[in-house]
Amino acid sequence: MSFNTFGHLFRFTTWGESHGPALGATIDGCPPGVALDPAMIQEWLDKRRPGQNRNMTQRNEPDAVEILSGVFDGRTTGTPIQLMIRNTDQRSKDYGDILNTFRPGHADITYHQKYGLRDPRGGGRSSARETAARVAAGGVARQALAQVAPGVQIVGYMVQMGEKKIDRDRFDWNEIARNDFWCPDPQAAQEFEAYLKWLREDDHNSVGAMIEVVARNVPTGIGAPIYAKLDTDLAAAMMSINAVKGVEIGEGMAAAGLTGRDNADEIYMGENGPIYSSNHAGGILGGISTGQDVVVRFAVKPTSSILSPRASIKMDGTPTEVVTKGRHDPCVGIRAVPVGEAMMACVILDHILLDRGQTGGLRGKIG
Repeated sequence: MSFNTFGHLFRFTTWGESHGPALGATIDGCPPGVALDPAMIQEWLDKRRPGQNRNMTQRNEPDAVEILSGVFDGRTTGTPIQLMIRNTDQRSKDYGDILNTFRPGHADITYHQKYGLRDPRGGGRSSARETAARVAAGGVARQALAQVAPGVQIVGYMVQMGEKKIDRDRFDWNEIARNDFWCPDPQAAQEFEAYLKWLREDDHNSVGAMIEVVARNVPTGIGAPIYAKLDTDLAAAMMSINAVKGVEIGEGMAAAGLTGRDNADEIYMGENGPIYSSNHAGGILGGISTGQDVVVRFAVKPTSSILSPRASIKMDGTPTEVVTKGRHDPCVGIRAVPVGEAMMACVILDHILLDRGQTGGLRGKIG
C-alpha cells in the first residue's frame, strides 16, 4: 500500500493499524531548532483521545506519544522525526463475527477488492484510529508555526450535528473548549448532547456532523497558482480524513446561490494595508492567502458501525445482516475537530516553507 505521505516540504508519513501494537508518524522537513517535547504534542492528542466522555467511543487509549528521533536537547535537528503511539486497549475479538463479512458503509469491501485481503480488526489502516498519528504530526507543525509565523492561531469547532445547526448570532469563541462538542454555541451544545443521547441509547444509531476550522493571522501571499493552490491542498488535506465526504472553502457551496455583487469581498485601504468588507473567499484568492481568516468546513458522515442490522454480503457472496458490535463513536465528527486543526496546521506550515523557498518573503507593495 503506497500513498501514506502528505505534504511538499513539511511531509509526514503515517503508519500502523487500529489493532496493531502501535501507530505513528514520520515527519520530514521540519525546520531545525524548533522547541519540541512530548508534552507539546500531547496537548493536541488529548483533545482527540477516545474515552474522555460518554459522547465518544469508550475505547480507553492514553495516546501517549513517544519521540524516537529528530530531537536533541529539546529541539528539532532538521532530520526525520519519528513519533510513536502505542495501542493499549485493543479488543480484536469484537471483530471475530465479521471476519468474512463486509460491513456496510466501511472500506472492508473496497480493501478486499483492491488488495485481495484486509485487516478486519477495526478496519486496519482505514480506521479513524489512524488520525491519532496526524494529530501528532500537527502538534509538531504547530510548534514550528510558533517559530516561523508566531501570530497564526488555528481553531476548529462543530457547527452542525445531523440537521441541528448552531446559531451564529450566539457564536462564542470562549465556549468552544467548555463542552464535549467543541461547539461555539452553548445552547446548540445542549441540543447536540440530548440528541446524541437519544441516538445512542434509544435509536441505536449514529449521526454526521459539519466541522469548521479557522486559521487566523495567516501571512498574505502563501499558496501558488494552478496546481499548488492553498485551497487545493487544504481541500485534499480535509478530504483525506476518515469519513469526510465534502469540503468547503469560505462560502463554499452556498456561493452558487449568490450573485457576483453579493459574493465579491470589497477592498479598502486600511492603516496597515488592504482590508476587506467580508470574507466570502475564505481568506484565499487565486489559491493565494489574502491575510484574512482562512476558513474551511468539512462534512463527516455518520459512523457506519451501528447496532441496527443492515443488509450485506459475505466473502462468498451469500446475503447476511450485519450488526456491528464493539466501541464506536455515535458521532465521529466530535473527534474530527482536532484532526481538522492538525491538517490545517500542516498545510499552513508547508505553504509558508514553500513560499520562503520560492519568493524569500518578497511581497508586492500596496500604498
